[in-house]
Amino acid sequence: MAKITQKEPPLFKQIVTNNEEISPGVHVISFARNFDFVPGQVVKIGIDTKHPPRIYSICSGNHEEEARILFNIKEDGFLTPKMAAMIPGDSILVSAPYGSFLGTKEPSWWIAAGTGIAPFYSMFQSGLGDHKRLVHGAAYLNQFYFEDELAWALGDNYVRCCSREPSCDVFPGRVTDYLSGLESLPAVKYYLCGKALMVVEVRDLLIEKGVPYENILAEIYF
Repeated sequence: MAKITQKEPPLFKQIVTNNEEISPGVHVISFARNFDFVPGQVVKIGIDTKHPPRIYSICSGNHEEEARILFNIKEDGFLTPKMAAMIPGDSILVSAPYGSFLGTKEPSWWIAAGTGIAPFYSMFQSGLGDHKRLVHGAAYLNQFYFEDELAWALGDNYVRCCSREPSCDVFPGRVTDYLSGLESLPAVKYYLCGKALMVVEVRDLLIEKGVPYENILAEIYF
């Protein structure tokens, strides 16, 4: 029997329009949007055809003229140091959007760690922020990306959990510590985005607290 291999989606050349460092080692890179997408979807990004592309969530609204990608520099990586050095006019390779981690208008909780905030910010920018609770975990206070805008719009439904740096207006601990301290959880969908360990720990905790497995949707960042 012949082995069936999954074909990589084609990549298309895009011209960088902006590249901003929003926190130490964390960038938002932008390019003109010439595709439609559902908030929460991802694209593959590369800089040449010799090296495999990487997957990133779109971090902008689906009505904006530009598409944006949030990423942190991996010093030992190939792609992100080169992306971080790009200036307007440089080119990158981007696939068409795909994926099933899709934002909706129904009430739900968004739970993120680090740059896992990207798909939720896209959902928020696309007008899906009503009836949502956003729980964002980070090690340090400068890692709550887009916090001013989110805090103003979501108010008490925006919860920051900081594990290594104290502040009077953030929860002192990890996302799992915050969730563990809640007496009950509403019967809504729970969207999780972050590194694999965080997603697994939060998913298991939610199940222990009575959230049905089918109400938990996850996107893992590598």
